[in-house]
Amino acid sequence: MSAGTQEFWDEQAADFDDEADHGLRDPAVRAAWAELLLPLLPPAPSRVADLGCGTGSLSVLVAGAGHDVLGVDLSPAMVALARTKAAAAGLAVGFAVGDAARPPLAPGSLDVVVARHVLWAFDDPAAALARWVDLLAPGGRLLLVEGRWSTGAGISAEDCRRLVLGVREQADVRSLSDAALWGKEITDDRYLVSSSR
Repeated sequence: MSAGTQEFWDEQAADFDDEADHGLRDPAVRAAWAELLLPLLPPAPSRVADLGCGTGSLSVLVAGAGHDVLGVDLSPAMVALARTKAAAAGLAVGFAVGDAARPPLAPGSLDVVVARHVLWAFDDPAAALARWVDLLAPGGRLLLVEGRWSTGAGISAEDCRRLVLGVREQADVRSLSDAALWGKEITDDRYLVSSSR
């Protein structure tokens, strides 16, 4: 990722949580994300990395369920807000400034890799996925929330599934069209790809 990319996300940090699915400030939206993600995690405490964590909303959600979470984001401003959010929640969540495509973690050190709206932005998403899978211990889980937006940005569910199958044996796709997740009705394609082997 370039310095320009870091600067862009630093500039977005102050207003980032204004989107309902970013900040998870609305209890109904937060509950919808908990209902979606928490059942897909192994029993707590598991070791989870939230790659491209932004302001840490998913990191805090997962840590609140008893998991050991490290959030990684390229933007120092986003990470600073994430640390403040975790502290306000009374949770010990680790955060690191770093490239989500090349997270500063040891191979085999994680039970779960979570990434939301991150993979599509990489120049080489296949290489990032290969690194992420290398971080997983045997039986580790990969959870990717992605989309193809009306602007043309993003990645289709089929392309994302194909990328995951390039590094894993299994990839299940679930549509995420429920307005409860986003705090509004959506018309674009948003989905979850999960892989446990």
